[in-house]
Amino acid sequence: MAIVTPGKRPCDRIARSRVFGKKFLRGKRGVYATIMLTSLVDMFTIIVIFLLQNFSATGEILFMAKDIRLPDAVHGAEMERAPVIAVSADSLTFEGKQVMLTADLRKGDILNIPELDDALREERRKYERSHAGDASKPFKGLIHVQADRRITFKIIKRVMRSCNDSGYSNINFAAMSKAKAAEPVKTAMK
Repeated sequence: MAIVTPGKRPCDRIARSRVFGKKFLRGKRGVYATIMLTSLVDMFTIIVIFLLQNFSATGEILFMAKDIRLPDAVHGAEMERAPVIAVSADSLTFEGKQVMLTADLRKGDILNIPELDDALREERRKYERSHAGDASKPFKGLIHVQADRRITFKIIKRVMRSCNDSGYSNINFAAMSKAKAAEPVKTAMK
């Protein structure tokens, strides 16, 4: 018995028919499809160039909220990844989650913020748990504070006290560079 290729096989009468036999008598199609490599290479080249131009070597460390206007700074340094506390006219947020309203911060007379203390201590526990076996990455106590320029010092002092009580003693403030008005830099609190 001969080996035949799979597919529809008409009977002899239909294969000889003028109307129905035409579709079975066509030339056989090739098994391999051709690919237009030139356009494919062009497309990948454009994608690679686009990704290279949009890639940031330092990464986006500080996401600026729309309602926060950072103060200006003349001198600054590159930032490294650390938790971010954002203080706007409306709310106090830690890592993008609202901790409390700024209006409530103005009312209290105590020096720290208990809700922020709890969030900071939990973040420190997470860091220490995830880096428990790695002695090369000790806890540095680094934190970034992104505060609106209209926030009073009383609120900033309470945030700094909460950071210090929770073990975050290396406090950096985000500011806008005067030379490059669109690029955030940090100034360290010593």
